[in-house]
This record gives sequence, structure tokens and C-alpha cells, in this order.
Amino acid sequence: MQVNSDTPEAWMTSGPGAQRRILCENPELMMVEFRFEKDGRGLPHHHPHVQTTYVTSGLFRFTVSGETRDLGPGDAMLIPSNAEHSCLCLEEGVLIDAFTPRRADFMEAHGLPTG
Repeated sequence: MQVNSDTPEAWMTSGPGAQRRILCENPELMMVEFRFEKDGRGLPHHHPHVQTTYVTSGLFRFTVSGETRDLGPGDAMLIPSNAEHSCLCLEEGVLIDAFTPRRADFMEAHGLPTG
């Protein structure tokens, strides 16, 4: 059983006004928690992973493949592989993201083994 605790060293900066920690992972799937300050940003990017995002708190403006929508608590969305996406945090909040397959770049940034 893999268990990760909410400790200060588990968190790292992921963008302006944003932090992340890896909740759990294996080669096929990864779950990550993101905390955003008001006006925090997930800068425009894309990756080959399929991503789901669930808003646990706050209000976020997401742009995915040129389409913009505001999402709040209880909302969820799917981001297809290689779709350019970004977000702006309108009210301080938390997102839970899942990626398939696992993000090796996140593992390396957090100093975790990928093998």
C-alpha cells in the first residue's frame, strides 16, 4: 500500500502562486494535489498524458484548446492528450488532478524514482 503524508517537504512550487504534491502513483496512473493562491496560474502547456481535474475548492478559469470555462467546487473536466491548457485561480482553491500514464517529469522534479 502506497501512502503519502501531507508534510511541508512533499510540496513544491508548480507555477506562479501554485504548489503541488504527488498523492499517489504507479507507472500507469498518478494523482496530484494542487493548491492555488488567488491569481495563481497554471501557465499554458501541453503533455502527452490524458488528465482529469476535479475542483475541491475555489474558482478557476480554465482554457483548453482555446475554449474557456469557469469551474468551481464539484466540477470536473477531462483534458485530452497534447491539448494546450492553462488556468487562472479566481478564488483561492485546490485541484485534484489525475494523469495517465504517470508524469515522469513530476517524479524527477520531486526527487522520486521512476523505475
